[in-house]
Amino acid sequence: MRKWLPLVAICLGAFILLVDVTIVNVALPRMADDLHASFTSLQWVIDVYALALAALLMVTGSLADLFGHRRLYAAGLTVFALASLACALAPNAAVLITARGVQGAGGAAMFATSAALVSMTYHGRDRGIAFGVWGAVNGAAAAAGPILGGLLTEGFGWQAIFLVNLPIAVAAVALTLRVLPAGRRGAGRLDVPGALVFTLAAASLTYALIRGGEHGWSDGLTVAAFVVAGAAAVAFVPVELRSPHPMLDMALLRRPAFAGLLTGALLYQMAAFSGLVFVSLWLQNVLGLSPVRSGLALMPLAGTSFVVAAAAGRHMHKLAPRIPIGVGLLVIAAGSLLLWGSVHTGSGQSALFAGLAITGAGVGLATPVLVSAAVDAVPAARAGMAGAAVNTFRQLGLTLGIALFGAVFTARLRSAPSVRAGYASGIDRISLLAAAAALAGGVAVLLAVRPSHPHAQADTPTASSAPRTPTVTR
Repeated sequence: MRKWLPLVAICLGAFILLVDVTIVNVALPRMADDLHASFTSLQWVIDVYALALAALLMVTGSLADLFGHRRLYAAGLTVFALASLACALAPNAAVLITARGVQGAGGAAMFATSAALVSMTYHGRDRGIAFGVWGAVNGAAAAAGPILGGLLTEGFGWQAIFLVNLPIAVAAVALTLRVLPAGRRGAGRLDVPGALVFTLAAASLTYALIRGGEHGWSDGLTVAAFVVAGAAAVAFVPVELRSPHPMLDMALLRRPAFAGLLTGALLYQMAAFSGLVFVSLWLQNVLGLSPVRSGLALMPLAGTSFVVAAAAGRHMHKLAPRIPIGVGLLVIAAGSLLLWGSVHTGSGQSALFAGLAITGAGVGLATPVLVSAAVDAVPAARAGMAGAAVNTFRQLGLTLGIALFGAVFTARLRSAPSVRAGYASGIDRISLLAAAAALAGGVAVLLAVRPSHPHAQADTPTASSAPRTPTVTR
């Protein structure tokens, strides 16, 4: 069993950083009361964390290549733990939002290195098993966040959702320094211009979507933020093309498989998890459920995703990766459509069960192979970049999804005759948008990610060392 201790160290970090994406959801009403926070502030408590993850993943991936993956992983765990303590002690919303941003930066260092550490530590059949377990933990962590958040919030207060990270992070750091391989430092330099431009584009777009929903789409700052986001996104391409050490090699985007997986990753996270924020608000603010009962109402998603990921992981090696990912996204679309048809003004929590369970099944299918498929879609020298890119797009999808859904949700609340009708109408609309996003992502993956040919496997990073990990064309 000692050979699996490195995987335990990696999964501990992955679990707490992804749990913290959604663990805040059910604690939002309590936070709002204690900190006198507005709805916009509540969005930023969630969004700034996911935004920091998205904006810094590729940057920290480059730093890991330069300074060593184990070293940066341990540093990320330390920053994450200290920021979690600051979140728990926050006296107001501004401090909490700032601490959440720092927490996201630590999480980015952890997330950017975890897939590479799995790849460096395990080989052959063990590598396929390790990636399957890691993927299952990824999916289950994000889905289980609301349940843990409810239990901790009701039992100990909302501060406990952050304090619980401390002992786990300490254990993960100790285990990391003891059992994970040190690795070697790389050559090259950090792509500072690319990192700055990408961060500006992501932050501006998120701010524009949140402000637009709050102040209107013709508001001066909203329009200005959209303009800045567009200009930064356009500038990112020439900046990367001119960089001797680009954060993202633009040539990779010409590979249909890689581009399709990035699209699928963004739409997957948006469709599966962005709407949970607003469902949690409906459960507590309209139905009057406690944080624990609110978290348990979301249990079908968490439970089904974990069971499906664990059961399907043993058979993933028999399938091309586009099948579990693409079909998983289509299943998420079906679950979202069921929620769209089930939730109305007179609904109770039982209206969620079937739709969330089906969505969880899709999460369980797609998550375990998403990162490994992206890594296998590029040359071995770009494997770390590919892993960071797909995780970046996942977190960017969550960030943009919360901002976009929040704008739609706010508009429905304002136009509805009552609060109860507004919440139901908002969940109805964002469920439909989630279904459309998942459907588009599933189609993109199924069309773009094709099975590889034998002659193409020679330069695939896992072709000889990991027969259980499927390969795709590049």
